[in-house]
Amino acid sequence: SDHRVQLSGVFNVRKGKLALPVNRWSKRQVTLSGTCLIVSSVKHAHTGKMHILPLIGGKVEEVKRHSHCLAFSSAGPQSQTYYVSYDSYTEHLRWHRMASKIASQRVSSVDLSCCSLEELPPQLFYSHDLTHLNLKNNFMSPHRGVPALTRFCKLRSLSLSNNALSEFPLSLCDIPSLTELNLSGNRLSCLPAEVGSMHNLQTLLLDGNLLSLLPTELSSLEGLTYLGLSFNSFSCVPPVLEKLRGLERLCLAGNQLSVLDVAGLQWLPVHYVDLRLNRLQEVTVADSEQLLHITQLDLRDTGLQELDVTCLTRLELLRCDRNSLSILRVSGHALKSLHAAHNELRRLEIQPAPENLTFLDLCRNKLSSVPDWVCETSRLEVLDINYNCITELPVWLLSSGSLRKLLAGWNDVCQLPERLESSQLEVLDLQHNRLTELPHNLFIQAQSLRYLNVSANKMVDLPAASTSEDAFSRLEELYVTNNSLTDKCIALLSGHGLLKVLHLAYNQLQTFTASKLARLELLEELDVSGNRLRSVPTTILSCQRLHTLSAHSNCINTFPEVLQLPEIKCVDLSCNELTDVTLPETLPPKLLELDLTGNPRLNLDHKSLELLKYGEPTQTSLWKVSNTPGRFHGYTEASGVRNKLCVAALAQDSFCGIREALYGVFDGDRNAEVPHLLQCTMGDVLAEELHRGQRQEDYMSNTFLTMQRKLGTAGQRMGGAAALCHIRHDPMAPGEHGGGCFTLKAANVGRCRAVLCRDGRAMELSDVHTVREEEEYRRVRQHNAIITEDNKVSGVTDSTRILGYSFLCPSVTPRPHVSTVTLTPQDEFFLLGTRGLWELLSPAEAIEAVRNVPDALAAAKKLVTLAQSYGCSDSLCAVVVQLSITEDCCCFCEPPPPPPSPGAPPAALAYSSSGVDAGISLPPTSSGTVSELSSEFSTSEMSSEVGSTASSEEPPPQPESQMAPLNPAGRVAVRRPANGGGGFHRQFSGALSDNGLDSEDEEPIAGVFSNGSRVEVEADVHCLLRHDCTHIHVSGANEPPSSLTALIPPPAPPSSPYLGGDSGQGTLGRRGRANGSVACQGRNQDLIEEAADAPVRKQGGYFNAPAQPDPDDQLIIPPELEEEVRQIIQQQQQQDSTKIYGVMAHERQRNKPQIFPS
Repeated sequence: SDHRVQLSGVFNVRKGKLALPVNRWSKRQVTLSGTCLIVSSVKHAHTGKMHILPLIGGKVEEVKRHSHCLAFSSAGPQSQTYYVSYDSYTEHLRWHRMASKIASQRVSSVDLSCCSLEELPPQLFYSHDLTHLNLKNNFMSPHRGVPALTRFCKLRSLSLSNNALSEFPLSLCDIPSLTELNLSGNRLSCLPAEVGSMHNLQTLLLDGNLLSLLPTELSSLEGLTYLGLSFNSFSCVPPVLEKLRGLERLCLAGNQLSVLDVAGLQWLPVHYVDLRLNRLQEVTVADSEQLLHITQLDLRDTGLQELDVTCLTRLELLRCDRNSLSILRVSGHALKSLHAAHNELRRLEIQPAPENLTFLDLCRNKLSSVPDWVCETSRLEVLDINYNCITELPVWLLSSGSLRKLLAGWNDVCQLPERLESSQLEVLDLQHNRLTELPHNLFIQAQSLRYLNVSANKMVDLPAASTSEDAFSRLEELYVTNNSLTDKCIALLSGHGLLKVLHLAYNQLQTFTASKLARLELLEELDVSGNRLRSVPTTILSCQRLHTLSAHSNCINTFPEVLQLPEIKCVDLSCNELTDVTLPETLPPKLLELDLTGNPRLNLDHKSLELLKYGEPTQTSLWKVSNTPGRFHGYTEASGVRNKLCVAALAQDSFCGIREALYGVFDGDRNAEVPHLLQCTMGDVLAEELHRGQRQEDYMSNTFLTMQRKLGTAGQRMGGAAALCHIRHDPMAPGEHGGGCFTLKAANVGRCRAVLCRDGRAMELSDVHTVREEEEYRRVRQHNAIITEDNKVSGVTDSTRILGYSFLCPSVTPRPHVSTVTLTPQDEFFLLGTRGLWELLSPAEAIEAVRNVPDALAAAKKLVTLAQSYGCSDSLCAVVVQLSITEDCCCFCEPPPPPPSPGAPPAALAYSSSGVDAGISLPPTSSGTVSELSSEFSTSEMSSEVGSTASSEEPPPQPESQMAPLNPAGRVAVRRPANGGGGFHRQFSGALSDNGLDSEDEEPIAGVFSNGSRVEVEADVHCLLRHDCTHIHVSGANEPPSSLTALIPPPAPPSSPYLGGDSGQGTLGRRGRANGSVACQGRNQDLIEEAADAPVRKQGGYFNAPAQPDPDDQLIIPPELEEEVRQIIQQQQQQDSTKIYGVMAHERQRNKPQIFPS
């Protein structure tokens, strides 16, 4: 098991004595797991035959004749010895220390779980003092292996769970010392009468079997206190349990009980009763005087609609989450904790008022107000009423003398009391309400307040921190994202001198007062994204502990001095107006990410490029720099709580042809290996499935099933969720009218989901399969799986369909949910997100949040920022893909003449990053933008980004036909160009591009065109053109890239240049593979070498290139001549189009294969 592995590696291993020449050194996988040394039979093997050497009682010695060599010996007269030679002294010392600790332990507890054992190792019998033995997840049988356990006369605890015993081993009855026995998951259908002879047994776990009856001899186990019978086939409480007077804990979860006979519980001596996951239809009432012994009751996931347990007067803990309760009645005499989340509660009655209640969870119900009896609870510390319909929070609740944590988000609270009395609140969450202001004396009266979240409200101001400037509040975390705060609230923040986390994203801030920021010396994380800031104050240098600065989607034009901070790790300044970057001589030692994507005027000199390329030799950092004015592909990362990137994304705008696209997100929850493997491999697997059968309907399901096999050993104990969206063009059959259509096929497993925005409304394309679905629950139980209290299969995953976790198969399968939709002109964009995003944003809220964001990169970043501020601390990933579908989708077979293009290409419409002003138009393209959150990065975890231009000039003005004014609703209206039917458009670069032609007869300069100061790169492809009709321009092979995407590659020799253009990927400097990884360009070498000598290096790190006219130096047409000039231009365009189309038709005819008679 992975959690038991302490050390692992591939080393030279030799078995037996060193003096014998027969034994040779060989490379083997060596693992120190639990109390054993495991040596594989072949190199790098994690499965198959394993040599297990128990270390407890053995020896770990240094071998002086060999450097960095250890000798591992087991105990006993027939001990075995393995010699392991290490590569370094550090590795040798680490193994020596760890193994010596194990060998010095007393042989009283041995863990041999998950070792594929059929019999006990002979070395195990050398220990006569063994008291605890764990043999779960092996292949022991009742007649082979288990009988040998009788040799341990002092054995007290034995686990044989998940060994497929199929019958109770009678030899266990001959171990009188046993006090704890675990036989779960062995498909036992009955218990023998001999089990009654195990008089010392205190704990007996029989979960996950096929039992429906218990023998009467079980009543002789007078010392039995804990009996686990969950996930068997009991239809009622076994009568024999009434005679077990010492029984305290009874677990009957996941059986076939349909009635809760409360009266029958009076005969049971138990204190704790677990009946969750039974399909209860009725609860009977009994006399409360006979039920004084019941103190804890678990009724989660039972399907109850009403519950009355007032007869349980001594009840201290009640769990009834995830039901359909509308009415709940509980006795409050002894109640201490009540969990009733995920119900439909409208009324909660507790009589009398629970004086001992400390924890109350009522989130995700339909309560319209806080119950009145709550004010009488003098010991309540935690109250969770998130996701209800509450409109008012009473003043006595906020001024409670005992309440420490109040979660009241996602309600309809419009106003709080103007003034508060003394409050002991430490955590206050009021996000997603309708608040415009907070109580004026909130921070003065709630002096213990450390966490405040009022995001997604209508806040226009904040209360003062204190009455005087000398007093400081204790507030450490403040989240006010997505409100209407202005600059005047900045002055009020200086009173929070202990503030560590400050989120002010998506407000209306224009300036951040420098003197106020200087007083926040303990600040560690600052997020001011989505405002109108033009600069970050230089006083940010006073925040010496700052490690994260997020200021994307602003108007910042000056690079802040944040890289001088010693603790800085993550800086996000994307989607701003930066023109240059001032870098220190050496980069901060802890810096992990610098994101400068989406800055259209950014200009990096050669020195900065070199510094960002290589950094310090010891750093493994990620730099993302791009200056595309309308960036549609990009990534963003930031630190999570676990500081680990456990998500990945796949975005290929050209997949298996220029009329297909593939997008995906992958979430490994707590592992990074599986998402990385999915990102690098899943695109190739899908391409193979499409190649086998182009019209195969189940190709998406086959992709997931094949991917499960390709995960190999990584998918045995780890897994990951995935969501894929494949866009393809389906042409009409010959003879039918119309040009075909574009379809979107979405598939998902786990909690990764896709949502389509159709006419402004969210249309879900995915489904999440859990055990809460009746069909999935029956399937999981059919395969004898156990569901733990947190609704996870075998305690591993809460999704019943997910990639990986092959050891849970067939309970958990990789078969995806697949949906297919035909794209229409009403489809605006679609989103893909991982689990953390959808836990805090509903599909409708996510669609509404980014619908008016014209840039896909900024839209994806906004989703991630909102989820962070709303409370997500896990890795996040979001993909935004903008669509432009015309009424009549064209056929791919006969490309029409290209659209008229006197200036910029028609697909590159004008873009402005300042907002939704008049004249701004959404790009009529399909573009994917990816946002990820974490702080560990590797090249393989980043899929390729599109190419971008490096111009700092303003985009040329577009014709009126290409401009899109705002409609009355505030939505940017897209005017789609009439290009012969149109279709599914993509755009990789911005509006600044040139076709590279000086005249109709001249060929373009291969790979090079310029604005006079810097080389630009274009990868703008129209979807109607075939591959052989598409011109791709790339920069020279010896030039440093003026736009860095994803990762800056290491220096390449001239024979294998990195710079290359590819219409399929649009990756500047590198060619993206179909699997999302990046490789050196290989098929356009001649094109690159031809352009290599064009630019000439200048001293400042810039390059000379053929000059072009200044965009500002343009012909000004008088208004009275506009109509005449427009007609002349249209005539010229029609002539050019006719000529180009004739050339294309001639090329097709020339390339047509000749057919000769046989």
